[in-house]
Amino acid sequence: MEMKKRVSLALKSRSPAEVVELVVENCRSSDGEVEGLTDEYTNLESLCMMNVGISSLSKLPSLPKLQKLEVSDNSISGGLDVLVEKCPNLTYLNLSGNKIKEMSSIKPLQNLKNLKGLDLVGCDVTSPDDFRDNAFELLPQITYLDGFDREDNEVPDSENDDDDDDDDEEAGPPDDDDDEEEDGSEGEVGLSYLMKEGIQDEEDDGDYVEEDEEEDEEEDEDGAAVTGEKRKRDAEDEGDDDDDDDE
Repeated sequence: MEMKKRVSLALKSRSPAEVVELVVENCRSSDGEVEGLTDEYTNLESLCMMNVGISSLSKLPSLPKLQKLEVSDNSISGGLDVLVEKCPNLTYLNLSGNKIKEMSSIKPLQNLKNLKGLDLVGCDVTSPDDFRDNAFELLPQITYLDGFDREDNEVPDSENDDDDDDDDEEAGPPDDDDDEEEDGSEGEVGLSYLMKEGIQDEEDDGDYVEEDEEEDEEEDEDGAAVTGEKRKRDAEDEGDDDDDDDE
C-alpha cells in the first residue's frame, strides 16, 4: 500500500487537527520521502513511520507538538537537522535500523533540548566500543540511549505502567451494592445483638423477680413464725393469769 493512502486510512474520518497519535507502518513511499502528512496535523504528539521506505525527513511537515517520533527500519542516513526546525519538542526519537554511520550525523540532535531518549540499535554508528560514552558526551541532554542510561540501567517499562493505570481504571470504584450488603450485615448483627441483650435483660429481670419472691416468702415465713410464737406466748400468759385468779 502506498504511504499516502495509508495515512488517509489512518485518519478514520477525523480531521488532521483532531489526530493526536498516528501510526503509519509497513507501507511504501513512492519517492523515499514522507508522504500524506501536512501542516494540518497541529496537535499530533506521537508519530510512527516504521518500515515505510523513506530515506529522508526533508518533507516532514511542521509538527510543533510532536513528542515521540519512530522512523525505525528505514534508509535514513542523515539530514536530522530538519527535526530541530519541524519538531522542536521531541522527547523520544527512534532511528533504529537505519543507515546512520557517523557521529556527525546525529550531532544536529544537540539542539533538541527536550530530547530524553534516543534509539540507534542496528545502525553502523553504534559499532565502536566507545560509542555510548561519545554519544552521551555529544548529546548531554539525553537520559537513555538504546534503552539504557549512562550507568547501564534499563529504561523503565512505561508501557507496563500504562497497563496498570488502565487496569485501575477498568477496575473502577468499589461496588456500592457490596457496601450496602456489608452495611446490611452489620445492621443485622447489631439488631441481633440488641435482641440478645434485651432477652438477656428479661432473663436477668426474671431472675431478680424470682429472687425477690423467694426473699418475700422467706420474710413471710419468718413473720408468720414470729406471729405464731407471739400468740403462743400470749396464750401462755393468759393461762398464768387464770391460775392466779383461781388461787
